[in-house]
This record gives sequence, structure tokens and C-alpha cells, in this order.
Amino acid sequence: MEIPAATTLFLTHVKVEKGLSSNTVEAYQRDLVKFNVFAQKRKLTLEKVNRDDLVDFLAGMYREKLESRTVARHLVTLRNFFRFAQIQELIAVDPSLNLESPKIRRTLPGYLRLEEVERLLEQPDAKTAFGLRDRAMLEVLYSTGLRVSELIGLRVTDLDSKVGCIRCIGKGDKERIVPAGRKALGIVEKYLKEARPKLLGKRPGTPALFVNSRGVALSRVGVWKILSAYGRQAGLRVALTPHMLRHSFATHLLERGADLRSVQLMLGHADISTTQIYTHVVEERLKQIYKAHHPRA
Repeated sequence: MEIPAATTLFLTHVKVEKGLSSNTVEAYQRDLVKFNVFAQKRKLTLEKVNRDDLVDFLAGMYREKLESRTVARHLVTLRNFFRFAQIQELIAVDPSLNLESPKIRRTLPGYLRLEEVERLLEQPDAKTAFGLRDRAMLEVLYSTGLRVSELIGLRVTDLDSKVGCIRCIGKGDKERIVPAGRKALGIVEKYLKEARPKLLGKRPGTPALFVNSRGVALSRVGVWKILSAYGRQAGLRVALTPHMLRHSFATHLLERGADLRSVQLMLGHADISTTQIYTHVVEERLKQIYKAHHPRA
């Protein structure tokens, strides 16, 4: 059986039978397309792929200077793919068995200082429809720590200004309720009244909260471009990404005394170990408390 045909079967399986999110399925597809190109160059059929081929494929990614996290993700994809192929009796032996995962370097997430966040929030011209929309988006991202995929998936009905929270759908289609700041919700309410109707024009209504000039939901790429432009406009020391606002949200909460478990729930991390990348913030705060209160510090 050809590898691309098996790939199609696998992607259908994870999408339809396992019900994985579209983002996860797309990631699997990208990884397998890369492997298929490698296999075609070696003229490998599905049955002929062996452990050494997989090692060579992963080693080639290191030669391309790709991060160990990226290599590890490709290995997870290959393991799931070949396990599926074996279960479906497309292959007799799983070549990905006993392959060691690369050690992932835990890098500290980049985040903005408070004064940089304030400067960033001042950049959109709130007197225009697009500027008011962008200010509302920035406020929501920093106030809630949402992922960009969660932001563009927000619907108008997901806001509850009275309670002060936002409902969002996270990874694995898991729903969570996130507290939102009074300022952020106030800007969003203003956007809903003054800007969103202008962007929609006479088009049929869409449930999406944040819309573009065509009156449809903003895309991930669209949000990235908007944020990148405002980051440059604000003269930030680093290139701005939506995830950087998420990291800033978590870091500033922890710096002001929030506990790691609460931040985990707000970020929508399934495992506390994911949130523990922010441990450096907690440790720094403990040092400051020690120095401020211990008599012999």
C-alpha cells in the first residue's frame, strides 16, 4: 500500500472516529506530508519503512536546525500513524517502536513588561471601527490569556458582562469559563455597539465576535498580522505574537500572587506540568518575599 493512501485513512480516522480538533488534524497532516516527501525520495512503500529510515528522517530535521520540540512532535505523529497502520494490518511491524523522544529544552516564554502592555494597548485608534475592534481584541487577549484560536472562535453570546467572564472552546473542544477584566469587557461592549455594526454593514449577521472588513470571523493569520503591526508601532523590544500576550497574562498574574493551579485553569492547560514553565516567576516572587520579611535576609 502506498504511504499517501495510508495517510488519508489515518487522517480520516483521527478526524471522524477520534474526533480530534481541526488544528490537531492539520498538524498531523503537515508532519505526514513532510515524511511522505522523505519516503518518496527513498522510494519507500509503507511496508518497507524501517526504524533506520525514521531515525534518518528525524536526524535530517536536526540538520535543518529545527527545534527539538518540533522533532518530538513529528515523532508523536509518526508513532500514532504507524500504530494505526499496524492495527489496520497495513504493516506487520511498527517501525516507530523503541524510538527515543528527543530531550526538549524548556525555554522560558517571552512576555511583555507591564509598561509595554500599556503602550501596546494605546496604539489602536479607537475613533475608527477597525481601531476599536483591535483595541477590544488586545484587551481580551491580555485580560483572559486566550489562545488565538479561542479568540477567533468567540461568539457574541460568549460574553457575560454582568458576571464578568467569557466562555471559550479550547483544545480538544473543551469548554471553559474565563474571568475577564472590567476594562476589557467595557471596551468590548463599546465595540459591539459602535464598531461591529459598521464592519458587518448590510450583510447577514454572523455569530463571530470579532469580524473583518468582509463581515466574517477574523482568521488566525489576520490576528497575527494585526498584532505584529501594533507591536512594531509600539516599538516593542521583541516581535509581538498572540501567544506573547498569553504569556504576559500568566506572568503578571503570578507576579502579583496568583497560584499556579488557578493560572492553569484560566489558561486551559490539561496538565499542571504545562503551566510549570512559569515556575521561574513563582521562584522569583518567593525570593522577594523572603528578602522583604526574613530578619536575616
